[in-house]
Amino acid sequence: MNTKTQVTDVRSANTSDDPLHDFDFLYGHWHVEHRRLLSRLTGCTEWETFTSTQQCWPLIGGICNVDESRRIGAAPGEGYIGASLRCLNLQTRQWSIFWVGARDGVLQPPPVVGGFRGGVGIFEADEMIGDRMVRVRFTWSGISPTTAHWQQGFSLDEGATWEINWTMAFTRITVAEAARA
Repeated sequence: MNTKTQVTDVRSANTSDDPLHDFDFLYGHWHVEHRRLLSRLTGCTEWETFTSTQQCWPLIGGICNVDESRRIGAAPGEGYIGASLRCLNLQTRQWSIFWVGARDGVLQPPPVVGGFRGGVGIFEADEMIGDRMVRVRFTWSGISPTTAHWQQGFSLDEGATWEINWTMAFTRITVAEAARA
């Protein structure tokens, strides 16, 4: 099978009402430009930027998918960022997204939960961060065959206002480009 054709077939945003294919666009290899606030929920306006590569693939016939992100140019021992695990609840038709980081190897509860509507994915959870209850939101948008955008926001007022504290701009790359990164 032609690998290029295979990637082309699955990388478009899901336009059907079948949530099983919501994340098909993400399968494959990506170059990711990260922009992350140095300190969250403190009024900080200073951002750090870095790049990574990411690979995403389906599990269990697409009911789940996983991706692994690797930071480019990191010091030895700091090359991994982590992985996301997404699982579709077939009854509720909503996705749960979990994160595990290389620093501790712990699957972070609670997952953000949600789905796509009109080409935009919204996933939320309430989480204790420090001593405060924080609404966490992941948003997927700008999805095309070669690009996607993700952002994370925190809210201290149940979603009335949001601090956007991490964004990622995805650009599709080939397997060979991923191997060289």
